[in-house]
Amino acid sequence: MNLFFAPSDISSKDVPLREDVRLLGRILGDTIREQDGEETYQLVENVRRSAVRFRKIQDNQDRIQLEAILDALNPGETLAVVRAFSYFSQLSNIAEDLHHNRRHRNHLKAGSPPKNGSLKLALDRLTEKPVSEERLQAFLNSALISPVLTAHPTEVQRKSILDCHLIISSLLSTRDRMDMTPEDLADNEILLRRFVLILWQTRMLRTAKLTVNDEIKNGLEFYRYTFLKEIPKIYAGMEQELSARYKHDFKIPPFLRVGSWIGGDRDGNPYVTHDVMQSAVQQHSSVALEFYLNETNLLGTRLSLTDRLVEVSDDLRALADAAHDTAISRADEPYRRALIRIYSRLSATAQQLGHDIAHLRPTNPNAQPYDKPQDYMADLDILIHSLEQHGALYISQGRLSNLRRAVEVFGFHLAPLDMRQHSAI
Repeated sequence: MNLFFAPSDISSKDVPLREDVRLLGRILGDTIREQDGEETYQLVENVRRSAVRFRKIQDNQDRIQLEAILDALNPGETLAVVRAFSYFSQLSNIAEDLHHNRRHRNHLKAGSPPKNGSLKLALDRLTEKPVSEERLQAFLNSALISPVLTAHPTEVQRKSILDCHLIISSLLSTRDRMDMTPEDLADNEILLRRFVLILWQTRMLRTAKLTVNDEIKNGLEFYRYTFLKEIPKIYAGMEQELSARYKHDFKIPPFLRVGSWIGGDRDGNPYVTHDVMQSAVQQHSSVALEFYLNETNLLGTRLSLTDRLVEVSDDLRALADAAHDTAISRADEPYRRALIRIYSRLSATAQQLGHDIAHLRPTNPNAQPYDKPQDYMADLDILIHSLEQHGALYISQGRLSNLRRAVEVFGFHLAPLDMRQHSAI
């Protein structure tokens, strides 16, 4: 199966996109031939060629021929053709998304002017006005951007399909970004073939009606895969852009938050009951706490700084001592001990909120839970300030500061749940 467009139909800047789609189309075509036989493969190719010919020439005879081919299909052949073109469309969309990212990187590498809609262009226009630092800070203090997730059951793909999409996208991105040897490319293509095969052998549609709980879980995947990690990076990027343009130390409040309507629409969906809403709120909180536990644990494995070489603040020392960690191997590693204390309290918080989260057993199972997310943030601030005060600014940034920002944005509840209720109730 090849690209739908001839080489002359695309510009030189889109050649990488063409190559990616051709690669994925070839793999899909090989998969169809291997799994369903040469006859099915040729049938799909015949439909494709007829469709391409009609699209290019717009000849009525080509349309009649294509309709005749489709009308003659039996149910089994129809299923094969529909699945082939559906998966080809999905794979093409993956390649197109990657190409948009590729073009964006090339744009940045070339030092091109900021594009419309970008943060850089918006801030450049502010400095041209100019807008005073006080006015800009006042705007940030009052701003609120809150996109809200909603469910559309007829358009929601199965998580099994989406998981394959993510892996294929990652593999394709690796081919694009890394200088790979022929052996590396061959190994990468084997993996692509493996997950395209999984796609082909996975049913596309659910066999049972989507429940509200299914919709809730599908929505939460966007927080796991994207929002919890990427929204803090948006704030970090904004801080960097502002500091490059102004001397003022801007305080950026959490004006960008992502809400959800899934599980709160008690007017439009009769299946959204009190219990469903309670479950939605509980699941939201569980996703947030799970993320914080994982990130805190990861920081504990990485912040191996020893007080034999660096100074630490008194607050950091007190936080580390409060862990009551008796491991001799960590006696000179105050940041690790402090994170053990934080992790234990976070684990206790998850238990107090009724979450059954699979995570490492805390060193102190009797630790006091956090009363509110601000207390967790305060402990993270102790780490950040100690690092900043003792020559470790680069360590305080990145994962640690992003975690702190995530807690500020998502709290222990993850997202506000919008509720709609009929006025007669």
